[in-house]
Amino acid sequence: MQSFTHDTYISPLTWRYGSEPMRFLFSETHKRRLLRRVWIALASAQMEAGLVTEQQVSELKAHQNSVDIDRAMAIEAEIHHDLMAEIKTYAEQCPNAAPIIHLGATSMDILDNMDALRLKEALALLIEQTKQLLKAFVEKMEAFADTPCMAFTHIQPAEPTTVGYRFAQTAQDLKEDLQHLIAVHDSIRGKGMKGAVGTSASYAELLMGTAFTARELEQKVMENLGIEAYTAATQIYTRKQDLRIGQTISSLCCTLSKFFFDFRLLQTPPIGEWSEPFGSKQVGSSAMPFKRNPINSEKIDSLCRYVEGQVSALWQNAASTLLERTLDDSANRRMILPDLFLTTDEILSTALKVVTGMQIHSKGIERNLAAYGIFAASERLLMELGKRGANRQEMHELIRSHSLKAWAEVQDGQPNTLKEMLKQDPEVRSFLSESEIETVLDARGYTGDAALRTRLVIDEVQAVLSR
Repeated sequence: MQSFTHDTYISPLTWRYGSEPMRFLFSETHKRRLLRRVWIALASAQMEAGLVTEQQVSELKAHQNSVDIDRAMAIEAEIHHDLMAEIKTYAEQCPNAAPIIHLGATSMDILDNMDALRLKEALALLIEQTKQLLKAFVEKMEAFADTPCMAFTHIQPAEPTTVGYRFAQTAQDLKEDLQHLIAVHDSIRGKGMKGAVGTSASYAELLMGTAFTARELEQKVMENLGIEAYTAATQIYTRKQDLRIGQTISSLCCTLSKFFFDFRLLQTPPIGEWSEPFGSKQVGSSAMPFKRNPINSEKIDSLCRYVEGQVSALWQNAASTLLERTLDDSANRRMILPDLFLTTDEILSTALKVVTGMQIHSKGIERNLAAYGIFAASERLLMELGKRGANRQEMHELIRSHSLKAWAEVQDGQPNTLKEMLKQDPEVRSFLSESEIETVLDARGYTGDAALRTRLVIDEVQAVLSR
């Protein structure tokens, strides 16, 4: 058995990133067991057609999990064909069934159906992880639906929102990503049993004189495997399926990349509202002992960027499969498909860790509201003055003048005195009392229906999670 050490290159996905369950799905052991599962399904259907004996099928089943990768690789080194090497290895273990393994099939009848099975399994893992992450978002939305904070447009302080509503934006996108993942999972189909160019000619010839048609044989095989087959195929299933999977995963990563980029901004000390969980012995910087870098959010953004970079190759594979088949997708699919799933697996597990363990700093939130919220609340004051009969244009100019002066003070590091200016302004006081001005200028109350919409998103997410 081959073994790998740190004396040679090994992918970070082999040991640093990704979970053991996802690594197992893309392991050679699991792949070869799935290949044998397809051969057994084919032989079982051929047994019903009278081409294979029950004893031969039983022998194949008895050795389904007895993969011998060392033996298969030794054979491959001689014949330079990996699937034939696996067939020969299986045949050595099953001497009675050896003559009927792969009967009528071409390599991609086995490999593409195996891929369809494995992709479905891998998507199921991502779906479960996405559900867990959405549940963590729901907890944050419920806890902070009513907590006001400053919102930013153009990376500049704008108006107040709520912390829960900020989570709701991402949760809404994640919910749609989950729905797309489920739809893609449910849509996955195998090539079926269609032979070298997709016409099922070899099976039709093999079944001549039996009660089975090639299509009926295919249906039996696919029922045994638990997936449907494409109605039409060439030597392979359409590579648009790989592209669709890649695009769906990329869209999920887009959602997470945006959220964790925002997280990095909110963790910066000048804003200082959120922070990642930080271990008691964790080191933030080798040079600066005080640093608490957002390393998990940065990792997520880095890996999301990597995922998106793989989708282009899947597009090329789909667009460049000439005529009934070329082999120029094979080598990159060996890397791209596992990499997509293992990388996204790592992204989701890290995201869950950050969201469940993150800190939300109320003092930082209050500081920003105190410094900038009053400017947004001045709009609320303008609306109230208009309702009281004031000239909207005159009041706009008055508030603008005071706001510019207060903004200059804030820029110089001084306290924000806009509230005091407006409370003491005689024109404003002619319409509102000092206490009324105080109430109107409380930015914490100027969040509109953010809390309501947050709870509506919670309901939408819960409806999807409960299905």
